[in-house]
Amino acid sequence: MQERIVITGMGTVNPLGLSVKESWQNVIAGRTGVGPITVFDSHAVGLQVHIAAEVKNFAPENYMDAKEARRRDRFEQFAVAAAREALHSSGLKITEANAGRIGAIISSAIGGLTSLQESIITNHEVGPRKVSPFFIPMLMANGGAGMTAIEFGIKGPCFSVASACASGADGIGTALMMLRSGMIDAAFTGAAECTLTSTGVAAFDRVGATSRRSEFTPQPFDKERDGLVMGEGAAVFVIERETDAKKRGATIFAELAGYGATADAYHVTAPHEHGAGGAAAIRMALESAKANPDEVGYINAHGTGTLLNDQSETRAIKAAFGEQAYKIPISSTKSMTGHMMGATGALEIIFCVNALREGILPPTINYRTPDPECDLDYIPNQAREAKINLAISNAFGFGGHNAVLAVRKYS
Repeated sequence: MQERIVITGMGTVNPLGLSVKESWQNVIAGRTGVGPITVFDSHAVGLQVHIAAEVKNFAPENYMDAKEARRRDRFEQFAVAAAREALHSSGLKITEANAGRIGAIISSAIGGLTSLQESIITNHEVGPRKVSPFFIPMLMANGGAGMTAIEFGIKGPCFSVASACASGADGIGTALMMLRSGMIDAAFTGAAECTLTSTGVAAFDRVGATSRRSEFTPQPFDKERDGLVMGEGAAVFVIERETDAKKRGATIFAELAGYGATADAYHVTAPHEHGAGGAAAIRMALESAKANPDEVGYINAHGTGTLLNDQSETRAIKAAFGEQAYKIPISSTKSMTGHMMGATGALEIIFCVNALREGILPPTINYRTPDPECDLDYIPNQAREAKINLAISNAFGFGGHNAVLAVRKYS
């Protein structure tokens, strides 16, 4: 019989808070993390987008040596901060004896975009001798994983999965499979992202993906939705086999029960019209979890607030669940956190775990006008009490990536 893989540690920094507790309190209260862009002057560079979901009051020196913090991109700082909280909540002790059996699979879709933009400007305006010697380790997408391993002495497999906005979910799924195979005994896994630069915002706006409103946005599944709002942050978990967790007396937050991943093989930015790839990933995740569709009590949707994604995802859910789709509560917490790109799929697992533990389902805020094409139960505007035993989280990305994770209440 396949041994259960359990979550024993969770950590995050994101637009709703600098800890799991603060983030959960804000998400179930329906508070938005969206506000005016402050990390650069969006008006001065001529953008038409002036809002984002920024991490607020983040001081990297609270989580790592100040000198080291200056040598790391913001997304790497986020990764270490989230991993530190996850390590503390797990109670796991990393020693010379076990370090080689612990993995660090912490993903990023983009890597150090902030450092990339700053270095290009420096090279152009001042010259190559002024480019930071730390630029390459600040740029690399595996930096969150590598810096976390260095920070805590993790010596097992260490890498990042890059699958656009599915990166975090795919990284967690990869860590799950590595534990099931016996390759490692524990893993730090999740994702970190920081793409809030003038180039990053301009690029997403140019493909027509971003909302240009100043308030009450994003509006996932709403008829008046006009695009996503970019966010930033990180979420990291400690996961391990159930017997190991019980042996050391760890608190078990939930079972990481299943993972499914597919490709649309359809279009580089548009999801499959009928959500075929997403539906297949949902079925695969449930099969991996050895769960029936009628066990699912909550879906944390990808729910970006773009016209095409929300329609396609709604169709994917209907294709996977049939008429039961109308009975499953669904919400997009991106309505509050914004879209943290590769990191959002990891953060949304934290929300699923707490929904299982506390019997409260987060809402989809800014929901005002129903869309006939999106006609499921999106938990509009107010959190809802509900006792559930299984939740799934969808993460879909440019390139046609579909990743779905299933988490089960632990008993």
